[in-house]
Amino acid sequence: MPDRIPFNQPFHSDDEYVYIKDAFQRNHVSGNGFYTQLCHSFFEEKYGLGRCFLTTSCTDALEMCALLLDIQKGDEIILPSYTFVSTALAFARQGATLRFVDSCSQHPGMDETQIEEKITRQTKAIVVVHYAGIACNMDYIMEIASRYNLVIIEDAAQCIESFYNGKPLGSIGHLGCFSFHETKNIHCGEGGMLVVNDKKYIARAEKIWEKGTNRAEYFRNQVNKYEWVDTGSSFLPSDILAAMLFAQVQKIDEIQQKRVDSWNRYHSFFSELAKNVSIGIPHIPTYATCNGHLYWLVCASPEERKHLIDFLETRSIHAVFHYQALHSSAYYLSLSKKKETLLYAELFSERLVRLPLYYRLTDKDVDYICDSVRLFFNG
Repeated sequence: MPDRIPFNQPFHSDDEYVYIKDAFQRNHVSGNGFYTQLCHSFFEEKYGLGRCFLTTSCTDALEMCALLLDIQKGDEIILPSYTFVSTALAFARQGATLRFVDSCSQHPGMDETQIEEKITRQTKAIVVVHYAGIACNMDYIMEIASRYNLVIIEDAAQCIESFYNGKPLGSIGHLGCFSFHETKNIHCGEGGMLVVNDKKYIARAEKIWEKGTNRAEYFRNQVNKYEWVDTGSSFLPSDILAAMLFAQVQKIDEIQQKRVDSWNRYHSFFSELAKNVSIGIPHIPTYATCNGHLYWLVCASPEERKHLIDFLETRSIHAVFHYQALHSSAYYLSLSKKKETLLYAELFSERLVRLPLYYRLTDKDVDYICDSVRLFFNG
C-alpha cells in the first residue's frame, strides 16, 4: 500500500518564488500591476479571449457579471442545478429569481434542451456551466439567446484548455468566468478571471473592477481625475497572486499533458470495467474536448457510493463526492418555497464520486486506484 493519495495536490514549481520576488522588487504588489497585465495578455493572445480582468475568485467574476447586467429583483436567471453555489449566489444576492435546469442523463452538465421552456419575459441571462471542462452545446444555446435577446454567461471555472468545436470555452458567450482556485489545473491559491467578449461591456466592467471608479482611465491619461462613477467593489487580486499565476501559465502545456495522460489512463481502465460492472463513466460529446480537470464515476445508489468512498479510504485513497443539487438546498428552498424534482441533478448529487487527479499523480498511483475500485466491485 502506498502513502496516502490525496484527492488534490496543488501544482507548484520553483518559478513561483522567482516571479513573486520580482513582483516585490518592482514595488507594486497591489492590483493591476505588471504581472496582472502579463496574465491578461497571455489569456487574450493564447486563447483569443475578449478583454480579461483577473479577480480574487471565480465567485467575484460572476458577481461582476451580475453587476454588469444590472440584475435586480424580478429578473430571472436560467442555470443548472448541479453546480457550485457561486453560480447561483452571485445572482440571488441581487434579488434575481433562479430557474434551474436539470442535468443530462449521460452527463452532469446541464440539459440544453430544457433551457427554452424556462424562458419568460423576465429572463435576463443564461448561465452555462461546462461541468468538468466538458462543453455544453454552445451553438444550440447561442441560437436560443439570439432569438430571445438574452445574455450568455459561461461559468468556465473548470475549463482552462477546454474547447467547443475548436473554440476555447469562455470565449463564446457574452461573458466568461474562470477559476484559479488551488483545485484547478492552474491556480494561484485563490483567484479567478472575468472575460468580456461583448465589447459593449468593457468600459463598465473596468469601472466595476476598480471599485466603481474611473481610476484606470486616469492612469491612461484619459481623464484629469479619478472619482466614483459607478457601482463596483475591490475585485482585483494582488499582483503577488498574479505573479504566482503567471509562473503557472508558463508551464500550462506540461501541466495539461500530465493531467490528460492521467485522465486517459483512468478512462481506459474504467471503460473496460463498465462492460461488466454497473457503473457510470464520463461521456465526452463529439463537439467537446477533455482538459483532464477531473475524473468521476457514478455508482448505482447513494449507499454504494458511501461504501466505495469508505473502502478507498481504507486503502489510503481520498475520494470525494461533488455538488449537492442547488434546487433542493436549504437556502434555495427558504427563498422559493417550492420543491422541484430534477431527476438527474439529484442522481448525480447522490451517486457521483470524484477520484484523485493532479499533476504529481503517478501512473502507479492511478493503477493502484483503479485496482482498488475493481476490488470493491468484485466484492
